[in-house]
Amino acid sequence: MQIAGPLAAAEDAVARLDERLAKSPIRAGWIARTHFADACASLWLEGELVHLDDLVLHDAGMDVRPPTHELTRAHAVLRSRRRIAEAKPDWALSAAGLAGLRGRGEQGDRQAERGNRNEEEGEAPGPEDEDSDADTGEAFRVAPTDDRLADVFAAVDAAIAQADRALAGENNGRRQPQPERDPLVYDLDWDEDERLDAWRAVVDQTRNLPPALAAAIAADAWRALEPLQHSPWLGRLLAAALLRARGKARSHLPCLHDGLKAIPRERRRPPEAASRLAVQLEAIAAAAEAGLKDHDRWLTARTLLARKLDGRRSTSRLPALLDYVLTRPVVSAGMIAEELKVTPRAAQDMVAELGLREATGRGRYRAWGIL
Repeated sequence: MQIAGPLAAAEDAVARLDERLAKSPIRAGWIARTHFADACASLWLEGELVHLDDLVLHDAGMDVRPPTHELTRAHAVLRSRRRIAEAKPDWALSAAGLAGLRGRGEQGDRQAERGNRNEEEGEAPGPEDEDSDADTGEAFRVAPTDDRLADVFAAVDAAIAQADRALAGENNGRRQPQPERDPLVYDLDWDEDERLDAWRAVVDQTRNLPPALAAAIAADAWRALEPLQHSPWLGRLLAAALLRARGKARSHLPCLHDGLKAIPRERRRPPEAASRLAVQLEAIAAAAEAGLKDHDRWLTARTLLARKLDGRRSTSRLPALLDYVLTRPVVSAGMIAEELKVTPRAAQDMVAELGLREATGRGRYRAWGIL
């Protein structure tokens, strides 16, 4: 069978990496660093180049230049990865999780979960609603002396009441009307909800399959169905979340963008379905193997740098600096100063004392890291 070998390799590689991370002293740092690398890889697969240090500085709010559109998109991928990794394993694949990742908002998710507990819109308000109206709209219920003012006050009252109903969840769990989209940017005939339901149906059919194969099918189905017009990267994040939800990657969120980056471009989209699944499985295995190598390299670097901390005073900030630099691919003097509550000059002195490697090659706006 064409996918038997890649499937076994992917399952084994993910399991070995997850087992290594489960007991690793640098697990939190490994996860934080790989979020940045996978976000940059997601744009690389789309033909856009985002520098890793630019993404780190942008995330810290310390850009050295105005952020580009590609950098903003990479930061959106980074935020989504963090949100998926910090949530429960099955959150991203739930209706509430998908709504949140699509940008529908957490309040809309809570309304959908409450369902029919809320009142039908248009019924008489309850006691809480009456109090809310009294608090928010009392200033506008004065007796106007002009009919035009009466119309204005009535419009304000209606807007306040509508806002109160939205905040109180009085829309009975129904879909909220979305703002109109620009037809120059979006295809108005593109039914995202229908396509997303079709993708979820495909994922439901993989419940009895091995986790790696299920993730490969989910990633390939997302590429074929394209549920969201401008978020092709979300499919691989959801495939990684599927590995986590099925218990294959309990200690980390796989970096499938980074894994697919290792596959030659001419092999990424073969026409045959079995070949496409084999490529996705190879990407899962490549991501796990690269993650294992990075983990061992960073752990060795941490061990070597920790030797420089022997004999330090208990008030030394160097141990805190070592822990912080393990969580970012690169750090600047401003980032260190803000994190450790020291001056930028003191941050540069600590970097020199710890012996971190300069990563940018610049004379100004320099950054250091464990490479």
